[in-house]
Amino acid sequence: MKKKPIKYICQECGAEQIKWSGQCPDCKAWNSMIETINKPAAKHTPQFSSYAGEMANSQVLQLNEVEIQDEPRITTNITELDRVLGGGLVQGSVVLIGGDPGIGKSTLLLQALVSLGQQLNVLYVTGEESLQQVSMRATRLELKADTLKVLSETSVEAIIEITQKIKPQIIVIDSIQTIFTEQLQSAPGSVSQLRESTAILVRFAKITNTALFLVGHVTKEGTLAGPRVLEHMVDTVLYFEGDSGSRFRLIRACKNRFGAVNELGIFAMTEKGLREVNNPSAIFLSRHEEPVSGSMIMVTMEGSRPLLVEVQALVDENHSPSPRRVTLGLEHNRLSMLIAVLNRHGGIAIYDHDIYVNVVGGVRILETAADLPVVIAVLSSFKNKKLPPDWIIFGEIGLSGELRPVPNGQERLKEASKHGFKKAIVPKANCSQKLVGKLQVIPMNSLEDVLEYIRNDI
Repeated sequence: MKKKPIKYICQECGAEQIKWSGQCPDCKAWNSMIETINKPAAKHTPQFSSYAGEMANSQVLQLNEVEIQDEPRITTNITELDRVLGGGLVQGSVVLIGGDPGIGKSTLLLQALVSLGQQLNVLYVTGEESLQQVSMRATRLELKADTLKVLSETSVEAIIEITQKIKPQIIVIDSIQTIFTEQLQSAPGSVSQLRESTAILVRFAKITNTALFLVGHVTKEGTLAGPRVLEHMVDTVLYFEGDSGSRFRLIRACKNRFGAVNELGIFAMTEKGLREVNNPSAIFLSRHEEPVSGSMIMVTMEGSRPLLVEVQALVDENHSPSPRRVTLGLEHNRLSMLIAVLNRHGGIAIYDHDIYVNVVGGVRILETAADLPVVIAVLSSFKNKKLPPDWIIFGEIGLSGELRPVPNGQERLKEASKHGFKKAIVPKANCSQKLVGKLQVIPMNSLEDVLEYIRNDI
């Protein structure tokens, strides 16, 4: 294939050069010249044909004239994966899934593709492993891979040429960092190769109505490697969370054009691959044999699912001028704010102590409902007093010490009642008029009211 002319564009000032240089001649920025294809201004001619119908001619319509059609969903027979996808896989959608090495990305997609291959034409494209390695994994997982087609290829042009012949309905690319286009001279995994290769694959998926999975690497900070534009180009972005040394795996939807974001899928890694967890609240509750100080149970909402998680706190004396604030699963700056509120409106001065807060199970809590449980857990550890194990607490704390309601309060209370909790301390606006099982709901207006109520317990 004839290579297209390329140019180098500065990402700081937009200056164009025909040769790469370490420093932009115009703005003097270092390492800002990125290789791109010098596309002509004329209308681009597709490099591949459509076997699912040509795209409709462009036309301007009134919004109320647009015909709304229900997108048919393809179920993967893996309930937790269908949940984070918004109910199933949509034809023509592009899903980008990332996570740490060895966390289970390839294992999950191989399981899903084998299940889908029983009814659909599917293709697994591997750029990192050989076909023998993929076959060995399928054998180890005891998967019936007699209907799964596999391909070992890294050229995006060769992949498209082969797929036009076999016409798969679902394709997995593992991984996008190994794919390259022959139109560019840079190495696979570079910014320009990632951007152009993904653009070609996304356009191919949309025209041919093919569902596409892209596996992406992550950086040491935990974000997807490559330009951020990759996340804007695809329809769905899924992240694997959790410690690779733990047996539990969490998949969170950070972007989804066909469903709700922040949905969470929970799996357990076994010798036979990833297994769904039907009762996720049970795995995040340690349920100590005896009550312990610094431990509080809360209900967090992950998408449309309420989860019971344990918040642990440890307050220790500090002998240095700068006390430590360490959080795992929570925002660090929010802990500092809550400590200031506790000092100002609760009269508890612990600004000179080391404070460690952890959410058990590797869950990341992104909502403000954890404010009140964190404060109570910190206070329990500071005074070394044990709280009753059948209490549940959630609520947002304002800077003036007031308790603000959180969304889905009724669903949170139902989840707590289902697991046998007896008492719930919640903001007054979240106190429902309806009885929730045998759960006693205690409404509170402010942090001072909560501290006064639990004074005898702490």
